[in-house]
Amino acid sequence: MKVLWAFVVVQFVLGRWVDGFEDLNVTELFSYFGVARPLMVPLTLIPGAAAKGAVCLDGTLPAYHLHRGFGSGANSWLIQLEGGGWCNNIRTCVYRKTTRRGSSNYMEKQIPFTGILSNKPEENPDFFNWNRVKLRYCDGASFTGEGQDKAAKLFFRGQRIWLAAMEELMSKGMRYANQALLSGCSAGGLASILHCDEFRELFPKNTKVKCLGDAGLFLDALDVSGGRTLRAMFGGVVNFQGAGKNLPRTCTNHMDPTSCFFPQNLVANIRTPLFLLNAAYDTWQIQASLAPPSADPHGYWHACKMNYRACNPSQIQFFQGFRNEMLNSVRGFSVSRQNGLFINSCFAHCQSERQDTWFGNNSPLIGNKGIARSVGDWYFERSTAKAIDCPYPCDRTCHNLVFRA
Repeated sequence: MKVLWAFVVVQFVLGRWVDGFEDLNVTELFSYFGVARPLMVPLTLIPGAAAKGAVCLDGTLPAYHLHRGFGSGANSWLIQLEGGGWCNNIRTCVYRKTTRRGSSNYMEKQIPFTGILSNKPEENPDFFNWNRVKLRYCDGASFTGEGQDKAAKLFFRGQRIWLAAMEELMSKGMRYANQALLSGCSAGGLASILHCDEFRELFPKNTKVKCLGDAGLFLDALDVSGGRTLRAMFGGVVNFQGAGKNLPRTCTNHMDPTSCFFPQNLVANIRTPLFLLNAAYDTWQIQASLAPPSADPHGYWHACKMNYRACNPSQIQFFQGFRNEMLNSVRGFSVSRQNGLFINSCFAHCQSERQDTWFGNNSPLIGNKGIARSVGDWYFERSTAKAIDCPYPCDRTCHNLVFRA
């Protein structure tokens, strides 16, 4: 079992979680892991977006990174939606627009393409020669918001960004795609679920279109105090950013909009083939949803949520209950032959863009199959791919995350 130490300023991140739920961003921390010289891909702004009102929180243009496909993948497209938490009120959204999560002014001019975005067959055997896109995330509502706060100079235009980006990519050749995959990590994984059927509708019926949600299976679960921290936060996002009107109607026609921001209420009704990749002990949900400071004022859970090896038996049992809830939430979804699953019993978050977890010599396995092979087998229908791990601590292949302030 591999343990990865996250030497980050966790205290700074935790300080924003209670209100703004800034993402853990472990993909960024470890995207270079196991990659000697990753491909660096430049940033492209979407020039016509402003005329459509499709702008970031601060009014700047949205953006993406594109690396062209070649050979047999020249007409295949993979769209990766960036993650990065959410904002749910004026204060957190005003803060967010001073970062790359709310303004293209602060976005990196180039980023590494690793894992599912890699251009090397030895790192990404099934998608290395596809057209691969990273759509940047600057709206704070998983590409669903619609509205504006003029006094605070905030634009909630996530849905418009999604539409403008798809129009832009179609003009760049995606309209000729013979196969396409919409994917995303964390808040982007949630977005790939929310927009999956919309993505399918962009293409002719004879185009193979599927979706992948990585670390996007956020649960409407009880926290350690018996409250529902994440539900309260998601309710703020949906209401403050006007996202309700853009959520899947297969859900909103019988449930409230906040409930329809939770994938557990969506996945069984998504018509497009969908693959769910998730750690059963998702570190983001442990730290920010199950045991945030607001639910643990005396710090009883602090050491445990930072390092699973510091957990006592009753805390591990609480996590086992969370795992059971996750498995129950996908029971109906897993019945469909067109869907795929890879739920490993690891303390991790986002495993498709990290090279060490996506495809490597010692990547996580369920049985004898890793993540990249499972996703490829599902997408190309080489075999069924519905893998659910045994409970912790049985899996010795995990790349578990341990955090230090």
